[in-house]
Amino acid sequence: MIPAWVLDYPTGEETGEYLAIDLGGTNLRVVNVTLKGNNQFETKQSKYSLPEGIRTAEADELFKFMAECLKTFVDENFPSNLSEPIPLGFTFSYPASQDIIDEGILQRWTKGYDIHGVEGYDVVPMLTKALKELNVPIEVVALINDTTGTLVASTYTDKETRMGLIFGTGVNGAYYERCGDIPKLEGKLVDDISDNTPMAINCEYGSFDNEHAVLPRTKYDIRIDDESPRPGQQSFEKMISGYYMGEVLRMLILDLAEKKLIFGDNGYKQLQEPYVMDSSFPSLFDLDTSDELDNSKKKLQLLGVESTYEDRQALKELASFVGERAARLAVCGIAAICKKRNYKTAHCAADGSVYEKYPGFKERAARALRDIFQWSEKDDPIVIVHAEDGSGVGAAVIAALTQKRVNQGKSVGTKSKMESKVNK
Repeated sequence: MIPAWVLDYPTGEETGEYLAIDLGGTNLRVVNVTLKGNNQFETKQSKYSLPEGIRTAEADELFKFMAECLKTFVDENFPSNLSEPIPLGFTFSYPASQDIIDEGILQRWTKGYDIHGVEGYDVVPMLTKALKELNVPIEVVALINDTTGTLVASTYTDKETRMGLIFGTGVNGAYYERCGDIPKLEGKLVDDISDNTPMAINCEYGSFDNEHAVLPRTKYDIRIDDESPRPGQQSFEKMISGYYMGEVLRMLILDLAEKKLIFGDNGYKQLQEPYVMDSSFPSLFDLDTSDELDNSKKKLQLLGVESTYEDRQALKELASFVGERAARLAVCGIAAICKKRNYKTAHCAADGSVYEKYPGFKERAARALRDIFQWSEKDDPIVIVHAEDGSGVGAAVIAALTQKRVNQGKSVGTKSKMESKVNK
């Protein structure tokens, strides 16, 4: 769990114009956010496809590409000369340690990235260097995780927000903690940060139970972990996120096919290829209501697999198991934080492809929360709601909160980091 150095709740009255950049799995997104106050905002954005091979490229290639995209966006949207640099919130959705708001030391790559020369280093100077080389008038004022951004963006528009959540390619949560209840900060806080000062926490709970002591893993989970680029990491995520749900189902199906329990003597060679099934496969199988499950039949044919109606019925049931497990495990993070903070009511703002698109996920998650808390009321007191754009609006709001603190002479980092910043 990583202190994110967002030290205030947004009021909804923050104003100003900010840029946000978000490095995702397939695109890089640049967003111009105008905060208008009164819980209102406007956005203008562009997406840039990641070059082939960028996930395993050199560090300079990655940050040069990001700087080029920012330059293109600024040239198109700010054609006149700017009197001062535009503040940027840098959304970096990978585990990164922070002792100050404009720092992010990458702990480890996730989501298929493996770029040498970045782990263990601060990514902000790398982006800043690339921007200076292209003379792009931008100042990185805050580095955030998309989950922290989701928390802050949703709080900007909805004061009942207590958590920000991502259920997509990865899985994560964020919430506000009292600084006095964060042992990692003991002895590091400057005088203007009290025990009651709120601090956004990036939970990084996709890596919960990396010791494999708690979660009830199946043989398929164990195999996925063993065969992954980084065994023993992101254990929770590997059981529930969109990146792995199709692979869990593929292993289930392949196991049954090899035992001749489905597909008979029909070929299933393509099913032996790891990750050939993305989350669209369990999603479609689970949701399929077509006659004779014909939609599932066509989906299997894309992999060269012929199936009987009975085969497809079995796959529909297997897919529902995968979806049900993901939803029920996913809300354990919500329940844990709400119990820790003693929240009796809460809006938990969620974003991500699994939350948005996976059939029945929202309903299954709601049922799971009822089971955990054993609610008897008609209306659930803790609910999962749609999130605002965390990597865009959230990054902008955090940049605004950071600038406000700096202008007031307040701290945005640990004692040692603030001293070194002043000395610079």
